[in-house]
Amino acid sequence: MREQLRSLIEEHETTSEEFKSAHEEVLSANEELQSTNEELETAKEELQSTNEELTTLNEEMQNRNAELGSANNDLLNLLGHVDIPVVMVSNDLRIRRFTPPAQKLLNLLPGDIGRRLGEIRPNLEVEDLESLAREAIHRATPQERQVRTNQGGWQVLHVRPYKTWDNRIEGAVISLQDVDALKRTLDQTREYADTIVESAREPFLVLDTKLLVTAANPAFYRAFGVSPEETEGRLIYALGNGQWNIPRLRELLEEIVPRNSRVDDFEMSHDFPHLGPRDMLLNARRVELQPGHPFILLAIEDVTEKSREGAA
Repeated sequence: MREQLRSLIEEHETTSEEFKSAHEEVLSANEELQSTNEELETAKEELQSTNEELTTLNEEMQNRNAELGSANNDLLNLLGHVDIPVVMVSNDLRIRRFTPPAQKLLNLLPGDIGRRLGEIRPNLEVEDLESLAREAIHRATPQERQVRTNQGGWQVLHVRPYKTWDNRIEGAVISLQDVDALKRTLDQTREYADTIVESAREPFLVLDTKLLVTAANPAFYRAFGVSPEETEGRLIYALGNGQWNIPRLRELLEEIVPRNSRVDDFEMSHDFPHLGPRDMLLNARRVELQPGHPFILLAIEDVTEKSREGAA
């Protein structure tokens, strides 16, 4: 009985220790569960915060998608209804978009989206369209050229860099402007003006903005006994023996183009070769038959006889 009792006591003590150990393990596990629960609560809060941020971001994305869709619709309607040939190309010179009027002039089809610009055969007399686009992209400067259509009409070809909202260049925009009627009118006006100048009895000089002589009428050559080779392409101050190199006249002529001024009845006296001492009255005007290309028309009137009569 004693031995059994001792054995039971030992077993009870062993079991008690095991219970204590198990109790400690349960307490430790409970603490770990509490810690895990706290971490889960923190993670839940973070997930809720992340979910709120994602919801806000999703709303912003939806708003941007709506704006992008609206802008895309506006662009499609604009390109579909604008009556100007326009082609947009990417940096690798592949066609991205074009307006309906560009189909005829540049010989394009809807399936040409993605083709290289150099692969199309436009109905224009231009062989370096791809080079012009590449130049506009690499130099970030507009290119412009007058070209003829296969039917003989005239167009102004504009090639400009395609710039994004943050000022990055991502291609080029090619547009065409019909100037056939304007060019024909200008040609007729130029011919009319040339006819007037040619038939005028007064000597006339046509000067560019640098005061180089670009043309003179027959009356000038007859009056001063010079040839076109001695006159055209030279500065007015270098003509003859320098008779036109008058500081005040030079000052007045240099102000005509930038200030749109004029010279009225400028008197000069000089001993001209082949003419002798003569009194001249000069009048100059700024003329611009073609936009962006002004020139100066200088009329020269011999008033020697009038001056002598007035002196007498």
